[in-house]
Amino acid sequence: MADGIRDKVAILGMGCTVFGERWEDDSADLLLEAFLECLEDAGIEKKDINAAWIGNHIDEIGIGKGGCYLANALHLPFIPVTRVENFCASGTEAFRGACYAVASGAYDIVLAAGVEKLKDVGYGGLPDSPIFGQLARLLSPNATAPGMFAQLATAYSAKHGIPMDKIKEAITHISWKSHQNGAKNPKAHLRKEISTFQICESPFVAYPLGLFDCCGVSDGSAMAIVTTPEIARKLKPSQELVMVKALQISVSSGEELLSNRWDGSSLMTTQHAAEKAYAEAGIKNPREEIGMIEVHDCFSITEMVTMEDLQISPPGKAPDDILNGFYDLDGPVACQPDGGLKCFGHPIGASGLRMIYELYNQLLRRWPEDRLVKDPKMGLSHNLGGVPSQNVCSICILGKE
Repeated sequence: MADGIRDKVAILGMGCTVFGERWEDDSADLLLEAFLECLEDAGIEKKDINAAWIGNHIDEIGIGKGGCYLANALHLPFIPVTRVENFCASGTEAFRGACYAVASGAYDIVLAAGVEKLKDVGYGGLPDSPIFGQLARLLSPNATAPGMFAQLATAYSAKHGIPMDKIKEAITHISWKSHQNGAKNPKAHLRKEISTFQICESPFVAYPLGLFDCCGVSDGSAMAIVTTPEIARKLKPSQELVMVKALQISVSSGEELLSNRWDGSSLMTTQHAAEKAYAEAGIKNPREEIGMIEVHDCFSITEMVTMEDLQISPPGKAPDDILNGFYDLDGPVACQPDGGLKCFGHPIGASGLRMIYELYNQLLRRWPEDRLVKDPKMGLSHNLGGVPSQNVCSICILGKE
């Protein structure tokens, strides 16, 4: 019986660009910037890489179809390169391909890359795509991404009997926390601390989401080089290894819209992916065993409901945990220690790997003291693609050997 890839894959090195409005750079520049850091961290040469996966969502802008763009940008030596796409979870999808390749024994050392040049698409927000365009028009001609995610708040309020004022207070704290963390991060897109008053007084985008409850549009790239634990020990005998404890994905089959089992207050794919990831990692009590999480906070309300979908906050108790500081940087389970999508940025193809990059460096205790999670234990990344009623969720759990 299959038992997953727990402790079969180690991260040898990682790299990440500065996220932001990178007008002067193209996708190749961003890939190279992340690759140079990743290669130096791994302590290997380019010729040692056996294969590569690259995640990118919008093929019309940036890299086009296929894997040739990555091979050309990095001058890879005629190795197999595979381009993958899974909406906003494309970065973790590239990482999954690389990890499975190593765990299967097919390759020894594999590169996973993600990149996106969102500032070049010509839209103020996300561009038209099958999930945000055609499906949205089918459901409602006026549907938007913030509008669809905002409905999580009203459904959550109705389900748990929690007033919208308290939900607004909780998501305001989420946005405030992300800005506090992002301000300390030299690679984050948005590095300005803001007050809760500024968040509350910002214009509404889709009630209860205001301007500061929505992630920005960013360019960026992130990468990982993975290998077997045996090879990692030989190459880095004096460094603790960061191991992949679980890597799971769940894809919506349309059940949310086609049945009455979904009440609109949660993300079913997250619940399924989390259950499988915890089983693979051997986690029995995620609230006690996980010390930090990077979740897909495309909107602050998404972060709030995800805390319960991940079984860290009990049902109906996420607002209390948020307001009590449970998810603050110095709290028991630090959430978005790097600023999250909200402040680090959200170049679609890179976001999943950016989350893993933060967890990896936190586990190795590489950041300045004011950025370090108090007790990282194991770290979990939650990378979501799509909209609440139709989406894909990838979850990765990392821990030391």
